[in-house]
Amino acid sequence: MNISDFDYHLPPELIAQTPVEPRDHSRLMTLNRASGSIGHHYFHELTDYLCSGDTLVFNNSRVIPARLSGQRSDSGAKAEILLLRRLDSCIWEALVRPGKKVTTGVKIDIPSRVTDDGRVIVAEVIEQGDDGTRIIRFSDESLLEELGETPLPPYIHVPLIESERYQTIYAKTKGSVAAPTAGLHFAPELLNKLEQKGVKLAFVTLHIGLDSFRPVRVNDPSHHPIHKEYGELSTETADLLGKANRDGRKIVAVGTSTVRLIEAAAQDSTIRPFSGWVDLFILPDYKFRITDAMITNFHLPRSTLLMLVSAFAGKDFILHAYEQAKNLGYRFYSFGDAMLIR
Repeated sequence: MNISDFDYHLPPELIAQTPVEPRDHSRLMTLNRASGSIGHHYFHELTDYLCSGDTLVFNNSRVIPARLSGQRSDSGAKAEILLLRRLDSCIWEALVRPGKKVTTGVKIDIPSRVTDDGRVIVAEVIEQGDDGTRIIRFSDESLLEELGETPLPPYIHVPLIESERYQTIYAKTKGSVAAPTAGLHFAPELLNKLEQKGVKLAFVTLHIGLDSFRPVRVNDPSHHPIHKEYGELSTETADLLGKANRDGRKIVAVGTSTVRLIEAAAQDSTIRPFSGWVDLFILPDYKFRITDAMITNFHLPRSTLLMLVSAFAGKDFILHAYEQAKNLGYRFYSFGDAMLIR
Protein backbone atom coordinates (compact mmCIF):
# COMPACT_ATOMS: atom_id res chain seq x y z
CA MET A 1 0.00 0.00 0.00
CA ASN A 2 1.36 3.39 -1.05
CA ILE A 3 0.05 6.91 -0.61
CA SER A 4 -0.02 7.26 -4.41
CA ASP A 5 -2.76 4.59 -4.47
CA PHE A 6 -5.13 7.22 -3.04
CA ASP A 7 -4.28 10.04 -5.41
CA TYR A 8 -6.43 11.65 -8.08
CA HIS A 9 -6.53 14.94 -9.96
CA LEU A 10 -9.33 17.38 -9.20
CA PRO A 11 -9.94 20.51 -11.29
CA PRO A 12 -10.06 23.47 -8.86
CA GLU A 13 -13.42 24.61 -10.23
CA LEU A 14 -15.04 21.48 -8.74
CA ILE A 15 -14.13 22.49 -5.18
CA ALA A 16 -17.37 23.84 -3.71
CA GLN A 17 -16.92 27.35 -2.33
CA THR A 18 -20.45 27.86 -1.02
CA PRO A 19 -23.14 25.48 0.27
CA VAL A 20 -26.20 24.52 -1.75
CA GLU A 21 -29.56 25.87 -0.63
CA PRO A 22 -31.76 24.32 0.61
CA ARG A 23 -29.39 22.00 2.45
CA ASP A 24 -30.92 18.78 1.15
CA HIS A 25 -30.81 19.81 -2.54
CA SER A 26 -27.19 18.84 -3.08
CA ARG A 27 -26.57 15.89 -5.37
CA LEU A 28 -26.36 12.35 -4.03
CA MET A 29 -24.33 9.60 -5.66
CA THR A 30 -25.32 6.09 -4.58
CA LEU A 31 -22.83 3.21 -4.61
CA ASN A 32 -24.04 -0.38 -4.32
CA ARG A 33 -21.13 -2.51 -3.10
CA ALA A 34 -22.83 -5.80 -3.97
CA SER A 35 -23.70 -5.00 -7.59
CA GLY A 36 -21.04 -2.41 -8.32
CA SER A 37 -23.72 -0.04 -9.64
CA ILE A 38 -23.65 3.74 -9.32
CA GLY A 39 -26.73 6.00 -9.27
CA HIS A 40 -27.21 9.76 -9.41
CA HIS A 41 -29.88 11.49 -7.36
CA TYR A 42 -30.54 14.41 -5.00
CA PHE A 43 -30.01 14.27 -1.27
CA HIS A 44 -33.67 14.78 -0.38
CA GLU A 45 -34.31 11.44 -2.13
CA LEU A 46 -32.40 9.65 0.64
CA THR A 47 -35.73 8.39 2.03
CA ASP A 48 -35.96 6.04 -0.98
CA TYR A 49 -32.90 4.13 0.23
CA LEU A 50 -33.76 3.59 3.88
CA CYS A 51 -36.36 1.30 5.44
CA SER A 52 -38.40 1.37 8.63
CA GLY A 53 -36.19 0.20 11.49
CA ASP A 54 -32.93 1.31 9.87
CA THR A 55 -30.88 3.63 12.07
CA LEU A 56 -29.06 6.77 11.01
CA VAL A 57 -26.19 7.69 13.33
CA PHE A 58 -25.18 11.37 13.45
CA ASN A 59 -22.20 13.15 14.98
CA ASN A 60 -23.66 16.05 16.97
CA SER A 61 -20.33 17.75 17.67
CA ARG A 62 -20.47 21.52 17.24
CA VAL A 63 -17.67 23.55 15.63
CA ILE A 64 -16.08 26.03 18.02
CA PRO A 65 -14.76 29.46 16.92
CA ALA A 66 -11.26 28.03 16.95
CA ARG A 67 -9.35 30.59 14.85
CA LEU A 68 -7.81 33.40 16.93
CA SER A 69 -5.97 36.38 15.46
CA GLY A 70 -3.46 38.43 17.42
CA GLN A 71 0.09 39.73 17.57
CA ARG A 72 3.25 38.70 19.33
CA SER A 73 3.82 40.57 22.57
CA ASP A 74 7.54 41.01 21.88
CA SER A 75 7.53 42.16 18.24
CA GLY A 76 3.96 43.06 17.32
CA ALA A 77 4.11 40.64 14.38
CA LYS A 78 0.78 39.15 13.35
CA ALA A 79 0.04 35.60 14.48
CA GLU A 80 -2.89 33.22 14.12
CA ILE A 81 -3.81 30.36 16.45
CA LEU A 82 -5.97 27.40 15.46
CA LEU A 83 -7.26 25.57 18.52
CA LEU A 84 -7.23 21.79 18.16
CA ARG A 85 -8.32 20.38 21.50
CA ARG A 86 -8.63 21.38 25.14
CA LEU A 87 -6.20 19.54 27.40
CA ASP A 88 -6.94 21.19 30.75
CA SER A 89 -8.22 24.43 32.20
CA CYS A 90 -6.80 27.21 29.99
CA ILE A 91 -4.47 24.69 28.27
CA TRP A 92 -4.98 23.87 24.58
CA GLU A 93 -3.19 22.01 21.81
CA ALA A 94 -3.02 24.31 18.79
CA LEU A 95 -1.40 25.20 15.49
CA VAL A 96 0.23 28.62 15.12
CA ARG A 97 0.96 30.56 11.94
CA PRO A 98 3.62 31.55 11.13
CA GLY A 99 4.89 28.73 13.27
CA LYS A 100 8.66 28.27 12.91
CA LYS A 101 9.67 31.16 15.14
CA VAL A 102 6.88 30.67 17.67
CA THR A 103 8.92 28.82 20.28
CA THR A 104 8.39 28.05 23.95
CA GLY A 105 7.90 31.25 25.94
CA VAL A 106 6.48 33.32 23.09
CA LYS A 107 3.34 35.24 24.05
CA ILE A 108 0.55 36.31 21.69
CA ASP A 109 -1.94 39.06 22.55
CA ILE A 110 -5.48 38.41 21.27
CA PRO A 111 -7.76 41.48 21.32
CA SER A 112 -11.53 41.58 21.01
CA ARG A 113 -12.77 41.56 17.41
CA VAL A 114 -16.09 43.23 18.13
CA THR A 115 -15.52 45.87 20.81
CA ASP A 116 -12.99 48.56 21.69
CA ASP A 117 -13.10 47.91 25.40
CA GLY A 118 -9.46 46.87 25.53
CA ARG A 119 -10.13 43.28 26.49
CA VAL A 120 -7.15 41.09 25.59
CA ILE A 121 -6.22 37.55 26.45
CA VAL A 122 -2.62 36.39 26.40
CA ALA A 123 -1.64 33.06 24.84
CA GLU A 124 1.74 31.69 25.97
CA VAL A 125 3.47 28.81 24.23
CA ILE A 126 4.53 26.39 26.96
CA GLU A 127 5.54 23.40 24.83
CA GLN A 128 6.42 22.54 21.22
CA GLY A 129 5.28 19.30 19.60
CA ASP A 130 7.31 17.29 17.11
CA ASP A 131 4.42 17.44 14.64
CA GLY A 132 4.27 21.22 14.48
CA THR A 133 1.68 21.65 17.21
CA ARG A 134 2.05 23.91 20.21
CA ILE A 135 0.72 23.63 23.74
CA ILE A 136 -0.67 27.00 24.72
CA ARG A 137 -1.76 28.42 28.08
CA PHE A 138 -4.35 31.21 27.96
CA SER A 139 -4.64 33.88 30.61
CA ASP A 140 -8.43 33.55 30.39
CA GLU A 141 -10.36 31.01 28.34
CA SER A 142 -13.81 32.39 29.13
CA LEU A 143 -13.41 34.87 26.26
CA LEU A 144 -12.17 32.42 23.62
CA GLU A 145 -15.57 31.89 22.07
CA GLU A 146 -16.16 35.62 21.82
CA LEU A 147 -12.71 36.37 20.36
CA GLY A 148 -12.51 33.47 17.92
CA GLU A 149 -13.80 32.92 14.40
CA THR A 150 -15.23 29.77 12.85
CA PRO A 151 -12.39 28.12 10.92
CA LEU A 152 -13.16 27.16 7.33
CA PRO A 153 -10.97 24.69 5.44
CA PRO A 154 -8.08 26.34 3.55
CA TYR A 155 -9.51 25.42 0.14
CA ILE A 156 -12.63 27.57 0.74
CA HIS A 157 -11.88 31.14 -0.36
CA VAL A 158 -15.37 32.67 -0.30
CA PRO A 159 -16.33 34.20 3.08
CA LEU A 160 -19.25 32.51 4.78
CA ILE A 161 -22.07 34.97 5.42
CA GLU A 162 -23.77 32.90 8.12
CA SER A 163 -21.43 30.91 10.37
CA GLU A 164 -24.31 28.56 11.27
CA ARG A 165 -24.18 27.23 7.70
CA TYR A 166 -20.96 25.45 8.69
CA GLN A 167 -22.85 23.69 11.50
CA THR A 168 -25.21 20.75 11.16
CA ILE A 169 -28.81 21.50 12.18
CA TYR A 170 -28.42 19.11 15.12
CA ALA A 171 -24.99 20.36 16.30
CA LYS A 172 -25.04 20.39 20.08
CA THR A 173 -21.82 19.55 21.93
CA LYS A 174 -19.02 22.09 21.41
CA GLY A 175 -15.57 20.78 20.59
CA SER A 176 -14.78 20.35 16.87
CA VAL A 177 -12.48 22.52 14.78
CA ALA A 178 -14.04 21.26 11.54
CA ALA A 179 -17.62 20.36 10.76
CA PRO A 180 -18.78 16.73 10.33
CA THR A 181 -19.63 17.75 6.78
CA ALA A 182 -21.73 14.75 5.70
CA GLY A 183 -24.36 16.02 8.11
CA LEU A 184 -24.55 19.45 6.47
CA HIS A 185 -26.95 18.00 3.87
CA PHE A 186 -29.74 17.29 6.36
CA ALA A 187 -32.63 19.76 6.60
CA PRO A 188 -35.39 19.62 9.26
CA GLU A 189 -37.97 18.55 6.66
CA LEU A 190 -35.83 15.61 5.58
CA LEU A 191 -35.32 14.42 9.15
CA ASN A 192 -39.08 14.59 9.69
CA LYS A 193 -39.76 12.52 6.58
CA LEU A 194 -37.21 9.92 7.66
CA GLU A 195 -38.78 9.61 11.11
CA GLN A 196 -42.25 9.36 9.59
CA LYS A 197 -40.97 6.44 7.52
CA GLY A 198 -39.83 4.69 10.69
CA VAL A 199 -36.11 5.39 10.37
CA LYS A 200 -34.47 5.72 13.80
CA LEU A 201 -32.16 8.66 14.54
CA ALA A 202 -29.23 8.19 16.91
CA PHE A 203 -26.61 10.70 18.01
CA VAL A 204 -22.99 10.35 19.08
CA THR A 205 -20.24 12.89 19.67
CA LEU A 206 -16.75 12.88 18.17
CA HIS A 207 -14.83 16.15 18.25
CA ILE A 208 -12.99 16.53 14.94
CA GLY A 209 -9.40 17.67 15.32
CA LEU A 210 -5.97 17.85 13.70
CA ASP A 211 -6.23 15.12 11.08
CA SER A 212 -8.90 17.04 9.20
CA PHE A 213 -6.18 19.56 8.39
CA ARG A 214 -3.02 17.47 8.29
CA PRO A 215 -1.94 15.73 5.06
CA VAL A 216 -0.40 12.25 5.00
CA ARG A 217 3.33 12.80 4.39
CA VAL A 218 4.63 9.23 4.44
CA ASN A 219 4.73 6.82 1.52
CA ASP A 220 3.21 3.98 3.54
CA PRO A 221 -0.09 5.24 5.04
CA SER A 222 0.08 2.67 7.82
CA HIS A 223 2.99 4.67 9.25
CA HIS A 224 0.93 7.87 9.44
CA PRO A 225 0.38 8.84 13.12
CA ILE A 226 -3.33 9.35 13.65
CA HIS A 227 -4.27 11.87 16.33
CA LYS A 228 -6.70 11.12 19.12
CA GLU A 229 -10.15 12.69 19.08
CA TYR A 230 -12.51 12.68 22.04
CA GLY A 231 -15.79 10.83 21.62
CA GLU A 232 -18.89 9.77 23.54
CA LEU A 233 -21.56 7.19 22.80
CA SER A 234 -24.37 6.94 25.34
CA THR A 235 -26.03 3.84 26.77
CA GLU A 236 -29.26 4.84 25.01
CA THR A 237 -27.52 4.99 21.63
CA ALA A 238 -25.66 1.75 22.26
CA ASP A 239 -28.97 0.01 23.04
CA LEU A 240 -30.60 1.45 19.91
CA LEU A 241 -27.75 0.33 17.66
CA GLY A 242 -27.60 -3.06 19.32
CA LYS A 243 -31.31 -3.63 18.65
CA ALA A 244 -30.96 -2.59 15.01
CA ASN A 245 -28.06 -5.00 14.62
CA ARG A 246 -29.93 -7.90 16.24
CA ASP A 247 -33.04 -7.21 14.15
CA GLY A 248 -31.08 -7.22 10.91
CA ARG A 249 -31.72 -3.51 10.29
CA LYS A 250 -29.10 -1.33 8.66
CA ILE A 251 -26.88 0.95 10.71
CA VAL A 252 -26.08 3.93 8.50
CA ALA A 253 -23.24 6.17 9.69
CA VAL A 254 -23.49 9.82 8.70
CA GLY A 255 -19.88 10.82 8.10
CA THR A 256 -16.46 9.28 8.56
CA SER A 257 -16.18 10.66 12.10
CA THR A 258 -19.30 8.70 13.08
CA VAL A 259 -17.85 5.58 11.47
CA ARG A 260 -14.66 5.86 13.49
CA LEU A 261 -16.51 6.26 16.78
CA ILE A 262 -19.07 3.48 16.39
CA GLU A 263 -16.40 1.11 15.09
CA ALA A 264 -14.17 1.95 18.06
CA ALA A 265 -17.10 1.31 20.41
CA ALA A 266 -17.99 -2.04 18.82
CA GLN A 267 -16.40 -5.28 19.92
CA ASP A 268 -17.30 -8.57 18.23
CA SER A 269 -20.15 -6.70 16.47
CA THR A 270 -21.52 -5.67 19.87
CA ILE A 271 -21.62 -1.96 20.48
CA ARG A 272 -21.18 -0.66 24.00
CA PRO A 273 -21.34 2.76 25.66
CA PHE A 274 -18.11 4.66 25.09
CA SER A 275 -16.38 7.71 26.52
CA GLY A 276 -12.77 8.50 25.75
CA TRP A 277 -10.15 9.11 23.09
CA VAL A 278 -10.47 7.56 19.64
CA ASP A 279 -7.35 6.81 17.61
CA LEU A 280 -8.77 4.20 15.23
CA PHE A 281 -7.14 4.51 11.78
CA ILE A 282 -9.25 2.69 9.18
CA LEU A 283 -7.27 1.51 6.16
CA PRO A 284 -8.06 -1.04 3.42
CA ASP A 285 -8.32 -4.59 4.84
CA TYR A 286 -10.04 -3.26 7.97
CA LYS A 287 -12.97 -5.52 8.96
CA PHE A 288 -15.98 -3.34 9.72
CA ARG A 289 -17.85 -4.45 12.84
CA ILE A 290 -21.07 -2.47 12.93
CA THR A 291 -21.32 -0.09 9.94
CA ASP A 292 -23.70 -1.33 7.21
CA ALA A 293 -23.86 1.83 5.10
CA MET A 294 -22.25 5.23 5.06
CA ILE A 295 -23.14 8.77 3.99
CA THR A 296 -20.09 10.85 3.18
CA ASN A 297 -18.79 13.71 1.08
CA PHE A 298 -16.10 13.58 -1.62
CA HIS A 299 -12.69 13.76 0.05
CA LEU A 300 -9.27 15.21 -0.68
CA PRO A 301 -6.64 13.13 -2.49
CA ARG A 302 -4.19 11.27 -0.24
CA SER A 303 -6.34 11.92 2.84
CA THR A 304 -7.13 9.55 5.71
CA LEU A 305 -10.84 10.06 4.92
CA LEU A 306 -10.40 8.82 1.35
CA MET A 307 -8.60 5.78 2.79
CA LEU A 308 -11.52 5.09 5.13
CA VAL A 309 -14.16 5.11 2.38
CA SER A 310 -11.82 3.00 0.23
CA ALA A 311 -11.66 0.47 3.05
CA PHE A 312 -15.46 0.33 3.09
CA ALA A 313 -16.21 0.18 -0.65
CA GLY A 314 -12.91 -0.81 -2.24
CA LYS A 315 -10.27 1.59 -3.56
CA ASP A 316 -10.90 0.90 -7.24
CA PHE A 317 -14.67 1.32 -6.88
CA ILE A 318 -14.26 4.60 -5.00
CA LEU A 319 -11.77 6.07 -7.47
CA HIS A 320 -14.02 4.98 -10.37
CA ALA A 321 -16.94 6.74 -8.67
CA TYR A 322 -14.82 9.87 -8.19
CA GLU A 323 -14.00 9.92 -11.91
CA GLN A 324 -17.70 9.73 -12.70
CA ALA A 325 -18.37 12.53 -10.25
CA LYS A 326 -15.75 14.72 -11.91
CA ASN A 327 -17.12 14.03 -15.39
CA LEU A 328 -20.66 14.88 -14.25
CA GLY A 329 -19.69 18.07 -12.47
CA TYR A 330 -20.26 17.00 -8.86
CA ARG A 331 -19.11 19.47 -6.23
CA PHE A 332 -16.28 18.27 -3.97
CA TYR A 333 -15.17 18.63 -0.33
CA SER A 334 -16.86 20.27 2.66
CA PHE A 335 -19.62 22.24 0.91
CA GLY A 336 -19.85 19.72 -1.92
CA ASP A 337 -22.19 16.89 -2.83
CA ALA A 338 -22.73 13.60 -1.01
CA MET A 339 -22.33 9.89 -1.50
CA LEU A 340 -24.33 7.01 -0.04
CA ILE A 341 -22.32 3.77 0.09
CA ARG A 342 -24.45 0.72 0.90
